[in-house]
Amino acid sequence: MGFSWDYLFQGFVTALSFQNLFWALVGSLIGTLVGVLPGIGPASGIAILLPLTTVLPPTSAIIMMAAIYYGAMYGGSTTAIAVNIPGEASSVCTALDGYEMAKQGKAGPALSISAISSFIAGTLSLVGLTFFAPLLADFALVFGPPEYFALMFMGLSLIISLSGRALLKGIASMAIGLMVSLIGQDPLTGAARLTFGTAILTAGVDFISVIVGLFAISEVMINVEQRISTISRIDIGSWLPTWADIKQCLWTMVRCTGVGFFLGLLPGCAPSVTTFVAYDLEKRVSKHPERFGKGAIEGVAAAEGANNATSTAGFIPLFSFGLPTAPSMAVLLGGLMMYGLQPGPMLFATNPDFVWAVIASMYIGNVMLLVLNLPLVGMWARIVVIPFYILGPIIVFCSVVGTYSIRFQAFDVWVMLLFGVIGYFMRKFGWPVAPMVLATVLAQMLETSLGQALLMSQGSPLIFFTKPIAAVFMGLGLLSIGRGFWLQMRSQAPEVAMDEPD
Repeated sequence: MGFSWDYLFQGFVTALSFQNLFWALVGSLIGTLVGVLPGIGPASGIAILLPLTTVLPPTSAIIMMAAIYYGAMYGGSTTAIAVNIPGEASSVCTALDGYEMAKQGKAGPALSISAISSFIAGTLSLVGLTFFAPLLADFALVFGPPEYFALMFMGLSLIISLSGRALLKGIASMAIGLMVSLIGQDPLTGAARLTFGTAILTAGVDFISVIVGLFAISEVMINVEQRISTISRIDIGSWLPTWADIKQCLWTMVRCTGVGFFLGLLPGCAPSVTTFVAYDLEKRVSKHPERFGKGAIEGVAAAEGANNATSTAGFIPLFSFGLPTAPSMAVLLGGLMMYGLQPGPMLFATNPDFVWAVIASMYIGNVMLLVLNLPLVGMWARIVVIPFYILGPIIVFCSVVGTYSIRFQAFDVWVMLLFGVIGYFMRKFGWPVAPMVLATVLAQMLETSLGQALLMSQGSPLIFFTKPIAAVFMGLGLLSIGRGFWLQMRSQAPEVAMDEPD
């Protein structure tokens, strides 16, 4: 299963054929559209088109489906930046700074740096996929339930930094997110809980409904209350970032690629998780962390880079061991098996032409997406100057359609509207929204890995500290929490001193 230049060159020859180039382009366009529309998601997009690909050769079909996946990672940032609607859960962090930039008349630079960071991170991750797939996939197999719980615990510890100065409100916001995630069935036993005898609640609350409500609907309500005429009242100047912006984000792109790539090897560690980790890391290493959440261009670069690095890394365990790391990868696994291609170590030995053609097509697809997205930056940036009496109803309509299309249940639309109201009041009273989103995304895997780990240890929590990798993540999580509380107390100390009489 080793790397071979001959196989890679042959892969490029296959991927550059007219037929495969055409289907890579079709997949990139569909993926971008899927990413822009809230709620649909790459897994749904691939699943809908999977039956239609049976008329295509296996290589062309998988190239197109892979392009839909990483194309959706590009597209999700567009509406997150322009109108504060994360097309994907992984675009939530992008919206935190991207939308603030849009309100300051910098939608163009935000969209451009998003595309550039996605391209660089995607390309660097492809280099990792090409040369280090066997070694890195072996590392991913070391992770069991204790390691996953420790990783998710470290993820939850990021809530301290995402809360800013409103620490208690941030913890309360996280608690609400965790409680909402408990509605439905126990992931281990299947027992119904918090359903109050209602069948509709048995399926649980979909986190996309929560996210769209907290961001899109609450934003519309705030703008209506403030009688906003347009999102940005500033004339849009340059649609491209300055060289200073790019230099400022170069190391950010490298760091977020590393975070997204290595965490993307782990099953269940979706882009929606890794973007928060990369965003928090960038905030910690920044000389001006107070800018994050207020329009820091590095925040956009970190989130989008990690997003694409994670989606690329997921192909390593998929091809090497047949392990899907995300729902989209599970659908791709179904597509591979539909064509009689069994993922695993033997796939590289028995079907090297196919594997290397798909890998080569991803290099080409990344270039296609950059070429497709950069010229459209100006068009997307103009969204923010559309009169709000036109844009507002369009946002609500897209939110309703996108949310309904997840499970085709009116219940999801009502959940979205409810969380829209909750998000409105949270923003009015200074409650951070990001901790609730992160808790909702992490909750199911956190609970599942906790239950499995405790079954392994017969109820002893020491398993999280006796396993070396788990102990490292638990230690990092506890250090993050301790550092967060220390910084909170230090930031409040001068205020207390000022209140004291001389």
